[in-house]
Amino acid sequence: MSEALKTTGEPMLQPEKVLKEVFGLPSFRGQQAEIIGHVVGGGDAVVLLPTGAGKSLCYQIPALCRDGVAVVVSPLIALMRDQVEALRQSGVRAAALNSTLTPEEARDIRDALAAGELDLLYVTPERLAGDGFMGLLSRVPLALFAIDEAHCISQWGHDFRPEYLQLARLKERFPGVPRLALTATADPQTRDDLVRRLQLDDARLFSASFDRPNIRYTIVRKDNAKAQLRDFLKAHEGASGIVYCLSRKKVEDTAEWLTAQGIQALPYHAGLDRSVRDRHQDAFLKDEGPVLVATIAFGMGIDKPDVRFVAHLDLPSSIEAYYQETGRAGRDGLPSDAWMAYGMSDVSQRRRMIDEGGSPEAVKQVERAKLDALLHVCETADCRRQALLAHFGEQHEGGCGNCDACLNPAEMWDGTEAARKALSAIYRTGQRFGAGHLIDILRGNRTEKVERSRHDDLPTFGVGRDIDQKGWQSVFRQLAARGIISIDHTAYGALKLEESARPVLQGQQPVEFRRDPVRTRRQKTAAAAPDPLASPEEEALFQSLRAERLRLAREQGVPPYVIFHDTSLREMARRRPSSVSDMGDIPGVGSAKIARYGDAFLAVIAAAD
Repeated sequence: MSEALKTTGEPMLQPEKVLKEVFGLPSFRGQQAEIIGHVVGGGDAVVLLPTGAGKSLCYQIPALCRDGVAVVVSPLIALMRDQVEALRQSGVRAAALNSTLTPEEARDIRDALAAGELDLLYVTPERLAGDGFMGLLSRVPLALFAIDEAHCISQWGHDFRPEYLQLARLKERFPGVPRLALTATADPQTRDDLVRRLQLDDARLFSASFDRPNIRYTIVRKDNAKAQLRDFLKAHEGASGIVYCLSRKKVEDTAEWLTAQGIQALPYHAGLDRSVRDRHQDAFLKDEGPVLVATIAFGMGIDKPDVRFVAHLDLPSSIEAYYQETGRAGRDGLPSDAWMAYGMSDVSQRRRMIDEGGSPEAVKQVERAKLDALLHVCETADCRRQALLAHFGEQHEGGCGNCDACLNPAEMWDGTEAARKALSAIYRTGQRFGAGHLIDILRGNRTEKVERSRHDDLPTFGVGRDIDQKGWQSVFRQLAARGIISIDHTAYGALKLEESARPVLQGQQPVEFRRDPVRTRRQKTAAAAPDPLASPEEEALFQSLRAERLRLAREQGVPPYVIFHDTSLREMARRRPSSVSDMGDIPGVGSAKIARYGDAFLAVIAAAD
């Protein structure tokens, strides 16, 4: 930590002093003060806070207040790199030990650790679990252990990492050293499991609302998905964002297609050469490539605060995965968008991935239930935020005003007879056919397959001519989302009746469907409105400040946001500080950054006056 704050023999620093002088923030948010006070006092904690709520400060500030080095465990090398650079920019002595370092670099960090020259050390769980490293830690004063992405220890979580299981040893090897487990994505089952596995039963639990009110959620049915994506991106022209695809091939095809449409897009997946991946990631982080098309592996640990949108062209595996992936947008608290297109084929593909995976059957059952919960979010006619938060055990009254279901309420229709016709078609064809063939039967289409199977002789042939092709696709999709039918991928996507189909078929249970909105060609998509500045002059100054930040970032080879967040630059544009003292009142501008960058940004502001 900066010698201006840390002097041998001084009493323990106060968290409020560190918050202001190091991080440039005027006050704590939410439960931060309570969590930090508890950990500074030596207590263990389990911290469940949404992305963007300031989890990192919950261990970074105690690390600077307590004697010794704080060891931060993270599986995310990219996050280590970003957070270490951001801490160093703020004058904090931080380092990371991971597989990207040369032997000489790793030795220098171990020497600094042994010499007491570090305040925070980021390590992977594999590194921490090694006996040699544990032995090294036993010879140095330790401030605390912070276990980030703690849901990775639970087999019920969406990102189980076996190496996390070794972290249970910390309690025995280092008694008396506070431990924090932190995550932004844990349903009650996952939370209970991580507490048990990390032996944190006596830890204090801190949990805040998982709501991300600045994110607008939109989920649409697939109808020429690439064109739908293009229209969505056109509404976010110039903004930084991520487009997620399930396969490497789809990533490359989508990035190539978007580029041909005049949208700057770069692919990112594990199959690309490492140098290409690094180049594309750096371009994204350094504001040179606004749209990154990637597999879901990208973004884990990316600390970029100004991602304005996350789009999904394929269905995620669960609500937790969806929440985490969409949560990479709007970390700075400014309005952002989460957009997804999905269809029946996505459901079939996801079920196949579960059934063909190598997990034990008990885990597969949980994965199927999690997928069903996500389908409910996709097909609900009610507030999507309400449905999302319910999965995390949180009540929300609905009517959030910032999701497509609330902004454009769906029209409902009595689908009881349509449901009975659809279920009858499944039953009378032996539960051996997919939705496409069943729709041909219902619509009375005498295809070669229909005639060969003599399905034109069935009582259900032609009984659904009053509903068009897309209407029937919606019926089958909503029946699947409600668990009334299921998709058997082992039988080429054949639809099967579930037990809950019986009362519907027998006319004992009414069914109401959401009517899919009709998509017009090149339908315009409204983006979440950015944080407005009061005048064109303020906006012009903001852009000049961003240009200066980019120049300084390129000189140092670092992402611009580790210098200042957009939120800090916006406040500079609003307040127009004229002195170093005034600069200290801007949120996110600490003493080390004032000394390093104050004159450069004050000059830009003065030139605009």
